[in-house]
Amino acid sequence: MPWSHGSSIWVTLAYGFTEYGGPDTQSYFDVTLPPPGAGQLLVSVRAAGVNPADWKVRAGTRKDTVPVTLPAVLGREVSGVVIGVGPRITEFEVGDEVFGATATGFGGYAASTLLNVSSAAHKPPTVSWADAAVLTVAAGTAYDALHGLDLKPGATLLLLGAGGGVGRSTIALALARSINVIGVASESKRTAIEEAGARWVASGDGFADDVSALSPAGVDAVFDLVGGDTLTRGAELARPDAPILSIADPLAASRLGGGGVERRRTTAVFTEVAALVADGTLDPSVSGRYPFSRAGEALAAVEDGHAAGKVVIEFG
Repeated sequence: MPWSHGSSIWVTLAYGFTEYGGPDTQSYFDVTLPPPGAGQLLVSVRAAGVNPADWKVRAGTRKDTVPVTLPAVLGREVSGVVIGVGPRITEFEVGDEVFGATATGFGGYAASTLLNVSSAAHKPPTVSWADAAVLTVAAGTAYDALHGLDLKPGATLLLLGAGGGVGRSTIALALARSINVIGVASESKRTAIEEAGARWVASGDGFADDVSALSPAGVDAVFDLVGGDTLTRGAELARPDAPILSIADPLAASRLGGGGVERRRTTAVFTEVAALVADGTLDPSVSGRYPFSRAGEALAAVEDGHAAGKVVIEFG
């Protein structure tokens, strides 16, 4: 039933972690949600995206950038139906189908959660719940990266770590802008990268020579999803003054003359990304679907690196 202004609490089942550590800290528990405040939506979740950042937050490796209150609900992107709106909100109403980023302090692996209006968008009718749920993090990052790189048609982009969700979205969005992509990834990702339309180069010690053979004059930009020595060697392949962006190690990219990706996470950006899914330009590449009762398995598939595409948790 929809939340009403006369209600003061909303209890929902969630999946998260009770302390920093490994998978053994994960469990189901009830969460009491406050009424949606100014600029917030209460959403009945239909699907939640699963990302590497989820297990990294649980492991405690992002304490400095993602503070949490324990127990903490995992996940940060969902799709669902609005069941409550905060005061003076006119952009959304109860019954709307939406997707977006969860509000600070609230997670996505839950039957219900809160979204900020500023980071939510209407789900197009032709976009599935699962596809919409995974647009906020991977596709949104790729979209913002290409916006920051600002490459012209015909340019060549070196994509380091091209086999994951961000990489695949970057390939699709880049090709839609007539940007050529050289994707560096493992042999197991070769087929997916080539089918997406990029030129594949095997990761490892020899990747720089292979990239140089494909683009002897250097690449026009570097987008890094790996960090470390791979980023350093990739930057050496760029033309002078070519933009270099990294989500794996923005500080290292800064030392190389580049920086991180400026994430916008706005309704306008998410609406544009969803439209690209609706018109067939972008395939979110959802390859793993798990019911909420198997949320732990969904996260394990991502943490173990076995997932070939995006993974979602679905709520019946």
